[in-house]
Parts: sequence; C-alpha cells; structure tokens
Amino acid sequence: MSVMRSLLLAASQNRWLRDHATHYRFVKSTVSRFMPGETLEEALAAAQHLRTKQIGAVFTHLGENIKDREEARQVTEHYLEALERIRQSGLHAEISVKLTQLGLDLSADVCFENLRAIIRRAQEDSIVWVDMEASNYVEATLELYRRALQEYPNVGICLQAYLYRTKDDLAKLLPLRPSIRLVKGAYNEPREIAFPLKKDVDENYFELAKLMLRAKKESRCVRAAFGTHDVALIRRLSDFAGEETLAKADLEVQMLYGIQRAEQERLANEGCTSIVLVAYGSYWYPWFVRRLAERPANLWFMVRNVFAG
Repeated sequence: MSVMRSLLLAASQNRWLRDHATHYRFVKSTVSRFMPGETLEEALAAAQHLRTKQIGAVFTHLGENIKDREEARQVTEHYLEALERIRQSGLHAEISVKLTQLGLDLSADVCFENLRAIIRRAQEDSIVWVDMEASNYVEATLELYRRALQEYPNVGICLQAYLYRTKDDLAKLLPLRPSIRLVKGAYNEPREIAFPLKKDVDENYFELAKLMLRAKKESRCVRAAFGTHDVALIRRLSDFAGEETLAKADLEVQMLYGIQRAEQERLANEGCTSIVLVAYGSYWYPWFVRRLAERPANLWFMVRNVFAG
C-alpha cells in the first residue's frame, strides 16, 4: 500500500479532521465534484440528468457506525422516503445502504428489521444494495445478507477484491443466486488479511470478475456489477464478456458521480449497463477521504482548487 493511501485512510478515521475539514471552502468545493449536494432533492435531480444519457443511478445517504436505535430508525425512514420519491419520479434508481448505518453496532436483529423494511418498500425489479464495510464487519454483513436473500431476491451485496477471503466468500454465495457488486476496497486493512500491492488487488479483481461473469451467463448470479473507475480493467472485462458471448447489457459498471464521466457515457452508448453511485448527505468527510485514497490524483484536484482561490 502506498504511503499516500495509508495517510489518507488514517485521515478518514480522524475525528478532529472530520470536525474541522468540513468547514473549509476548498474542501467543500472538491467534494462537490463527487456528490451533487447534501439533500435527497439534489440526488434526485442528478439522477434525472443521468437518465437523459441512458445512465442509471444508485443512491446512498452517507453515514455509518450509528449506535443509537432512534437514529438508526430515522435513517431507515429516510430510505423509505427516498424509495417513495424514486417511485413518484418514475426513476428506475436503486439504493445502497451500510448496515452500521441501520444499527448493526446495536444488534444484528435491529439492523435486520430495518433492512427488511427497506427491501419490502423497494420495487421488485430493483436491487437494494448492501455495502461492505471494514473487515471486522464482513462476517456479520454476509450473514445478514444471506438471511435477507432467503426472503427477498431483490437484495445485493458488495464484495471487496483486496481481501484474501473474498474468493471463498464468492464461491459460497453463488449457489444462492445473489446479486454482487465487486469493488477493490477502500479501508485500511493489514497485509495479513488483504493484498498490500495494487497490482495484486487488480489481478484478484479480474479473476473474481471472470467467475461472476461466468455465473451471470449460467444464471447463477442475478446481477454481476463492477464498481471500478479503472478504464484498463473495464476494457479487460468487456473483452472477456465478449469472449463468453454475454450480451452487452450483462456488463454492468458502477462508478461514482463525477468520476470518469466520458467512460460512463461511452459504456451507456455501447449498450452496456452504466450506473452511477450518487452519494449525498452531511456526513461526507470519511467517505470523501476514502475516495481520495482510492484515487490519489483526486488529491491534486483538491490542491488545485486551493490555489485557484
């Protein structure tokens, strides 16, 4: 892991920085590149614009590690409102939730009831995506996902390619006909459990992606989605999908709002499934710094904003 990435991931967990950095104009200016605003209305407007380009949207209301039952209930109510607003607007948009935002730190049962309420409100032809968080939450997250999938087919899970365990996790999930979003991983994990070198993460990602695409072809995976901005990797995935004679629409790439916009549009124009993760909310600091760690070039974008005034 690079020194810059390690420093950024440490900064994402620093409470003092979280409390102070959000007040600086140049930080807010940079954040605006990656999220359309802090409100649901701004997220809906962004999704409407994306729809004109044949690009779908997944909403995520930023926040994590809630330890108050009432606050977890309020987050759940917000997502229920978001799903209703999506339905009223005619958008075919989905949502992505963090289980610690729904009360996982309180109890698995509290979290599951909140997750169940959200899945029930979602349209049957849309997925409620469950984000994967730091490694100490992986087992609990997978257990709740399997529990939800037994009742509801319209729920998906995020897996992280930098963890050694993910190949085994994927093999155990595929018999259940899951929906899976594969990402590289954005937390500061020790080398004992995660690949420390980017090239190894990239190669493991591609190997996992091939397994997912083959499972998609064989109807063992309902949705095989790839969360990456790595254009070279996307080309490799596209070539492999072609070799497997998958339909263009079966290649689903999910990117963050504001990153690789030209690539998002290229994929949509070619008939692939192009999705943008639209994040919003006031609790954006840790999420934003993890995004900088994923792509340190974004840090220089922020620095340029400082000198641009």
